Amino acid sequence: MSTSGSDHAAHGPDDGHDHAEVVTADNERRIRFVFIFTASYAAIQAVGGWISGSLALIADSGHMVSDAAALLLALIAYRVARRPADGTRTYGFHRVRVLAALANGASLLLLVAWITWEAIQRFNAPVEVMAWPMLIVATIGLLVNLGGVWILSRGRKSDSNLRGAMLHVMGDLLGSVGAIAAAIGIMLTGWAILDPLLSVLVSVLVVRSAWGLVRDSLRVLLQAVPRGFDARVAEAKLADELPEVAEAGHFHAWTLTDETVVATVHVTPSPGADPLVLPALVANWLKARHDIDHVTVQVDPPGALWRGQGL
Repeated sequence: MSTSGSDHAAHGPDDGHDHAEVVTADNERRIRFVFIFTASYAAIQAVGGWISGSLALIADSGHMVSDAAALLLALIAYRVARRPADGTRTYGFHRVRVLAALANGASLLLLVAWITWEAIQRFNAPVEVMAWPMLIVATIGLLVNLGGVWILSRGRKSDSNLRGAMLHVMGDLLGSVGAIAAAIGIMLTGWAILDPLLSVLVSVLVVRSAWGLVRDSLRVLLQAVPRGFDARVAEAKLADELPEVAEAGHFHAWTLTDETVVATVHVTPSPGADPLVLPALVANWLKARHDIDHVTVQVDPPGALWRGQGL
């Protein structure tokens, strides 16, 4: 007997229990506004870095590009959340933003490689940097990022998309502060080496963001279990902690998107247990213990799991 369960099984339609992500037009509007300013300033910063000869500004523009991409993915998440699945895409279009994140992360790692190589060249042969244009561009960036933090901080705090976007913008703010410090340092000391030094430090921030995007995207695409989750332990505890379950096996869990986990499991009922209640019981247990959103439970007769009939 094969049946399906989910975390909704134990909840009535009017109990106010909703597992869907909260999507509000106000939060979407705020993120869209900050995305436009961040992406626009990233382009301005790249041009300013090219004109002034500041590698630090170019590196920070790469950091802002990564954060603009994160904001764009947040906007895509809002749109995707509204789009229903169809007959050929039964899980919907959620992995489109995973593919976008992978492409974004890979391109940023290439940018970091170029910045690092250029910084090494400048350590050996320093290039003159125009500190005043560098300071002006970095200061504008600081004001843009302060405005972005202010706009996002006034949105709905329970929205994980909004919180993540604000963290990215705060990272940009720190990059702008560093560029300002480097410009002032060059003006006061004439040490042009401060520019490539800061560019390397900013690149570290970019690597962290970019590698996180690549790692998490590959984890989703490879259908890996959630971080910190051990499928074998969860399978064993099902039978240990649920008296209605005699045996559990063939447990599989994978990440559908960056926020949704799906699982399948085979169980056999204990003597006297009603097999019809097991799907909802197992699904609710997995939701409570491991925050697994969607569970398919197959109930097999005693002994079938270990004879290979449950596959």
